[in-house]
Amino acid sequence: MNVCFIMYPWEEVHPESDSTLVLIHECMKRGHTVAMATPANLTIRDSIAYAFSKVIRKMDKVPAQMKSFYKRAQFKEKMLPLAGFDVIMMRANPPLDPIALNFLDSVKEDVFIVNDIEGLREANNKLYTACFVDPDNTIIPRTHVSKNKEYLKSVIKENPRDRMIMKPLNGYGGSGVIMIEKSAMFNVNSLLDFYIDNKDGTTNYVILQDYIDGADQGDSRILLLNGKPIGAVRRVPGGDDHRSNISAGGSFEKHNLTKAEKLLCKKIGPKLVNDGLFFVGIDVINGMLVEVNVMSPGGIVQINKSSKTKVQEKIIDYFEEETSIRKKALDRTQKLKNTLLNE
Repeated sequence: MNVCFIMYPWEEVHPESDSTLVLIHECMKRGHTVAMATPANLTIRDSIAYAFSKVIRKMDKVPAQMKSFYKRAQFKEKMLPLAGFDVIMMRANPPLDPIALNFLDSVKEDVFIVNDIEGLREANNKLYTACFVDPDNTIIPRTHVSKNKEYLKSVIKENPRDRMIMKPLNGYGGSGVIMIEKSAMFNVNSLLDFYIDNKDGTTNYVILQDYIDGADQGDSRILLLNGKPIGAVRRVPGGDDHRSNISAGGSFEKHNLTKAEKLLCKKIGPKLVNDGLFFVGIDVINGMLVEVNVMSPGGIVQINKSSKTKVQEKIIDYFEEETSIRKKALDRTQKLKNTLLNE
């Protein structure tokens, strides 16, 4: 199997905690060919989509430890056609580069792309949760998105609760997520100015979301594969921070899905699959869906450590199964064509 990871630069990988590295390592253990490219490495030659790629050289024995594997990895640099891969896994950090998806449009019928590029276009930011039908807010907290400062201020003032969560539309890893209180409205003007206005005159969208009871105790990161949960971890905020993201200083602990979380996954799983979002990370607080992460969902390392499992094996098993199904379908089609030609 030939696998291409479109991701952040190799130099930015953190071996101790990087989910992408774990997936690459599993592919190498199984003898698959692995190439990596950043979105900026995509190119067109003679109307064919290519990537300036780093291909990991085969190893006599793949080190079991991520640090050793990362340190020992050596590369061949090649310009490779995207249609030559069996799987392309999108692992670039948000925000989404829409031009990168345009390069992939020409090969989407030939290669299994995870996640599907149309799904990424639809779900690459925090607006995607509005696509799930939940009129009574039983699984999704009330959410407001706007660039209009006066409207956002009125939302805060009219909210029946004192607390709300404010965050930028395109943030990730917990960046820019703050808790605001109605009793501190004198701070809101300057905060909205900071979040909305850019120095170049452009503006950004801001999200206001109901504060969920129990948020101070942390959240659950749940990974879903083909619409079904394959692992979860409890993320606990640091002592002086309300955010539970590991990248923001939070810690993690073992977590078994609650009844409410199982029901949530069952409700949203079919739509995720229908939208081509095969590998997804969701953030859940007290049974409520806070975010859907489709670009580069993390948490594999933390889930593996806390639950003594190997989530990456399930993911690569899925890739191999999908690739096999596609190959069999292609071979069958070719045989049928040959039959017609020989009549």
